[in-house]
Amino acid sequence: MPYPEQLCAPMRAELTTVGFEELKTPEAVDQSISGSEGSVLLVINSVCGCAAGTARPGVKLSLQKSDKKPAKMVTVFAGQDTEATNQARKYTLPFPP
Repeated sequence: MPYPEQLCAPMRAELTTVGFEELKTPEAVDQSISGSEGSVLLVINSVCGCAAGTARPGVKLSLQKSDKKPAKMVTVFAGQDTEATNQARKYTLPFPP
């Protein structure tokens, strides 16, 4: 059962407000990642403490501290957009979730 949207909305906003495109379907993932020119930064967002304590703050800080930016920044939300997350994880193989 997915997490309630009201719980996830602020966590989604942490990335979308700094320029990430949210991908909510497997088709959107494929279109956005495989159809891209240049570098793509994919963040698999989550409710878990790792995302809240390290991943989201670290990504945001890295974007503030560097003049170099990826051509595209995208995110999926594990535990809510399950099919999109499963599709995005195919692009991260052989690294496990």
